[in-house]
Amino acid sequence: MADAASLADVRLTPAKGGITAPAGFKTAGVHCGIKATAALDLAILAADGPASAAALFTTNLAQAAPVILSRRHIGHTQGSARAVVVNSGCANACTGDVGLAHARMMAVETAGAVGCTPEEVLVASTGVIGVTLNIDRVVAGIRTAARALSPANGSEAARAIMTTDPFPKEHAVTVDTPQGSFRIGGMAKGSGMIEPDMATMLGFLTTDAQVAPAMLRQALQASARDTFNAITVDGECSTNDCLFAMASGASGVAIDGASYPALLEGFLAVSRELALGIVRGGEGATKLIAITVTNARTIDAARQVARTIANSPLVKTAVHGADPNWGRIVAAAGRSGVSFDIDQATVHVGGILLFENGLPHDDAAPLAAEHLKGKTVQIDVSLGSGAESATIWTCDLTAEYVRINGEYRT
Repeated sequence: MADAASLADVRLTPAKGGITAPAGFKTAGVHCGIKATAALDLAILAADGPASAAALFTTNLAQAAPVILSRRHIGHTQGSARAVVVNSGCANACTGDVGLAHARMMAVETAGAVGCTPEEVLVASTGVIGVTLNIDRVVAGIRTAARALSPANGSEAARAIMTTDPFPKEHAVTVDTPQGSFRIGGMAKGSGMIEPDMATMLGFLTTDAQVAPAMLRQALQASARDTFNAITVDGECSTNDCLFAMASGASGVAIDGASYPALLEGFLAVSRELALGIVRGGEGATKLIAITVTNARTIDAARQVARTIANSPLVKTAVHGADPNWGRIVAAAGRSGVSFDIDQATVHVGGILLFENGLPHDDAAPLAAEHLKGKTVQIDVSLGSGAESATIWTCDLTAEYVRINGEYRT
């Protein structure tokens, strides 16, 4: 979190408009025929002029063509971009030279439409792996979307990037500082194949503050660590994960070392809302689970234990069934690779003590079971070995998740 003292005069309030709440950005979302249904499947996000840009990409070694291309483009421009083009319904991953050529064509076509070089365009795709894009439909969609670009189309863009998501995810805040006010907006998609290890399936942030590329990347990395990188639906890292940020500077508020904490706090606020939306909308999910590990020796140790618990199918299914099975939580913590004394550890579910001094408190199980019947579940594990803490968010594992993924390509 940002330094509290430096944030004393900073105020964050929700803003309308999502990704286009900040000044200097336009979007469009259209249906171009990638999806078999009439759902929106292509979006463009464009800045009115050159913008600072930063990006984080999947750590998966099997990287999709748009990831490869966008990584090259952000490196070529050294942190500048004018537009992002996104398609859903086809990941354009594991598609060889043809896939890379199609990603380039998306950049070239978008560049021509908004008036910039192809290297100033970032490309993202999401959907089924190993399927070749119908590039003629995509090009036609880009041309249609370019004609529809407007600051009023943020919600359409948020819907156009969805695949199995049950609802769109968008959020924005106004950041009031002594130097002036600026806005931060965002949209994201993700429902399955979620343990980003860098970002979310696809995530986009905008701000109308003036931010140098290096500082923008710093804020993006720092905010992702405790938001997008602190969620998991199924422990799967996608071939297409990417997180982009763009700063238009249209507000006139320049971010320097003194005002950086305000920018970071805004990024955290927007990213956290989007990240939790991804977990709530996880494939088949019925519950949001927050797993907080305290009294660890290091923050990394706390994260490692929390993540191991969050990815345990046994824990996730127990939560789905409202079974206060503390033994599964203890077992997952014990196999996390982090050293701690089990006799010093405690487990609380919904604030109810279920395990302490190496022994159960099974008399409290009925109360914990009631908590587990709710839509939001809190699991707290104290390791009793230090002073650091971390939270990872996940969701329950349901039969619906199995059905969705068993039928994903059929």
